[in-house]
Amino acid sequence: MRDAFEVLRSEFGSEPGSFMLGLYADRVWDPGAFSRLEQAMRVACEECAERESLERWLVEGFHYVSTWVPDHTGHAEFRRPEPRSYYEACLTRLTDLADWFFHGWHTYQEPHYWQPL
Repeated sequence: MRDAFEVLRSEFGSEPGSFMLGLYADRVWDPGAFSRLEQAMRVACEECAERESLERWLVEGFHYVSTWVPDHTGHAEFRRPEPRSYYEACLTRLTDLADWFFHGWHTYQEPHYWQPL
């Protein structure tokens, strides 16, 4: 995988091939692209957990992804991925990662294994 922060810059900027662009422009949930985004967010959480300050683009991106994706995909006309349990687990993961990123710790007991989605 490319450097996690490169992936996040691409995602948060909705660059071609990103999960966010596909979701916004095409209204398509791409599981592979979501996986890249989620994995990069996890790496960023791990690497930023002890930092006293965070770069604005990262903070804005984490906030935007964790709030906009559920709102956008919650629209009645949006075709959610199947099975529903996968979709719900993805939204929960985004919330969990945002919480971890903003607080510097996650709510799960260590050692915690993040299940692939």
